[in-house]
Amino acid sequence: MKIIGIAGTNGSGKDTVGQMLAEHYGWLFISVTDILRNGLRERSLPIERKNLHNLSAEWRRQSGLGVLIDKSVEQFKTQEGKYTGLAIASLRNPGEVDRIHELGGKVVWVDADPKLRYQRIYSRQRSTEDKKTFEQFLAEEHAEMDHHGGDEATLNMAGVKAKADIFITNDGNSLEDFQKTAQKALNL
Repeated sequence: MKIIGIAGTNGSGKDTVGQMLAEHYGWLFISVTDILRNGLRERSLPIERKNLHNLSAEWRRQSGLGVLIDKSVEQFKTQEGKYTGLAIASLRNPGEVDRIHELGGKVVWVDADPKLRYQRIYSRQRSTEDKKTFEQFLAEEHAEMDHHGGDEATLNMAGVKAKADIFITNDGNSLEDFQKTAQKALNL
């Protein structure tokens, strides 16, 4: 099974990489954030960053650090032969990277200038999780990157970045240019 984990900062283009793999290369693209959103809906909880973080940590404590990867692989296996590979975004715990590596895959880290990423997120305003000031955005990111105060099941973006295999910067405004950069970095 071909598998790529996609990690990176908020608004950097993680979903764009996954969608490109799906649309142009026949991969199944799964966002673990969507899996978590569905879990919150099942519990009738508001879809907020804090709830997403709490649910992911709860699942990791119950079923192992790679549980979100395993849930994605299960979805892929139910559609055997339909897709050429599996792309999974957004990895937020080093155990998820370890699981991707155990399955023979690679992890890509996508990043971009913070102001540009904030503008991207602000312009899409999908939900209440996106409604914040630039300062709040930076503070949230700092907390997610630095992993202070949590156990091994909580968010640790710095730990994910440290284990990533491929690094892509998305500081431009052209979707086509970013896709070309990603294709080259992923040897597609």
